[in-house]
Amino acid sequence: MTIRVLLADDQALLRSAFRVLVDSEPDMEVVGEASDGAEAVRLAKEHGPDVVLMDIRMPGTDGLAATREISADPALAHVRIVILTTFEVDDYVVRSLRAGAAGFLGKGSEPEELLNAIRVAAGGEALLSPAATKGLIARFLAQGGDGADGDHDQARSERLDALTVREREVLVQVAGGHSNDEIAERLQVSPLTVKTHVNRAMAKLGARDRAQLVVIAYESGLVRPRVE
Repeated sequence: MTIRVLLADDQALLRSAFRVLVDSEPDMEVVGEASDGAEAVRLAKEHGPDVVLMDIRMPGTDGLAATREISADPALAHVRIVILTTFEVDDYVVRSLRAGAAGFLGKGSEPEELLNAIRVAAGGEALLSPAATKGLIARFLAQGGDGADGDHDQARSERLDALTVREREVLVQVAGGHSNDEIAERLQVSPLTVKTHVNRAMAKLGARDRAQLVVIAYESGLVRPRVE
């Protein structure tokens, strides 16, 4: 199965470099290029890519607004968005996760990291390492976050009551940025069992993917950020 990728960045040279890299892989192909968020939304609707590499800062409609619009479209529910950012300690990254992005990647990442990120996102995993979670997300949410809605967060907290004890345990591990295999080892269960608990937690909490589970876990207070 070929992973179909949409590139969204206002720098033509960078898009060209990404296209050469992605198209060089036998299991990937670039289906479109956008220079701003509005074009990214239009091309996402036109091509229905598996993964969008989305620059967060673009003229006009930025990556945040484009991510929110794509994620809100039921017809594009399968699309996974990877935010590209120059600074990993960027408030916009967390806002993008809230908007529905699957994770983020620094523009200075190695080519293999970028290709791996595309495969991870296409496979339904979240691009959130334990270090990134403890740093960026924890610090931002500890400050209250931008655009947080108290009533909305309270509703999410109440929805946690629907989770079983094991689902809560798994959610805590997901919030730590751990993969299914890592969680399985920590909880001494099978990866398939972990996947089942993750899927049930997403359904009960109305989360689009694992990345949103992480944000919900922090916003609801299930996991308390530690600011070092």
